[in-house]
Amino acid sequence: MAEPGAAPVAAPVAKRPRGRTALLIAAAAVLGIAGGTAVGYDVQAGRAPTPLPALSQPDLAYPAKALPPGKAPDPLPASQDRRVRTDGDLRKLLADRPSGWSDDDRSVPGFGDGWLGVDIYARSYKEEGPMYEYFLENDIRRIAGATWKRGQYRTAETYLVQFGSGTVQGAQDFAEGQLSYMSGTEIGAGNDGDAIKGSGNGRYYLYEVDRKPGYLPSYHARATVYRGDIAADIHIYDTVPISKKDIRTLAERQLERL
Repeated sequence: MAEPGAAPVAAPVAKRPRGRTALLIAAAAVLGIAGGTAVGYDVQAGRAPTPLPALSQPDLAYPAKALPPGKAPDPLPASQDRRVRTDGDLRKLLADRPSGWSDDDRSVPGFGDGWLGVDIYARSYKEEGPMYEYFLENDIRRIAGATWKRGQYRTAETYLVQFGSGTVQGAQDFAEGQLSYMSGTEIGAGNDGDAIKGSGNGRYYLYEVDRKPGYLPSYHARATVYRGDIAADIHIYDTVPISKKDIRTLAERQLERL
């Protein structure tokens, strides 16, 4: 019995049995999902099956209409069949010499009527031995090129480097490998360059001027792009500054031919 004057003691409050209630709610939710799924299956089963599109679609076939027995379709025109262009004379895919330029057969030793040996092309790289091995390992097929000159010192070189069309994406691997070091200053241009319009993968660059005592200054611009199994490698050299427009124009003209 409580003493007179003492504060009343509050009666204990029982806690709500949350565990049991939560279990009941969860069970009801499971039953609801199961019931909805069963109803959905029942409704779907009552519907007529929806026919799937035919695996063979005539609109995508060539030729569009069936031919009589024993008659073969005409070959695709060269404008639609890329292999007709790339398997032919690779030199015909070189851009035409720009107005104001002339042929310069002496600027690159080893050119034979527009063709260049793999070993000769590999010598244009700082690590010529590893580059030669790289080309052989990546199924290089052939190299065509053109060299031009304008004025006393300006020269231009264009190389079309074609790889086999096997499982290795040779042209893509080669072009991307070249572009990967161009932003560096040791052997690259020292900048990120600019995109070649319409290519989606090519870029052109202006190098820093190279000055050495006793020599004229050396300016260099380069563009690299690939399409299919062909990579285009374009260079301009001069003793005076080269504008972005100069190298961009050559690159865009060459891209149009690929």
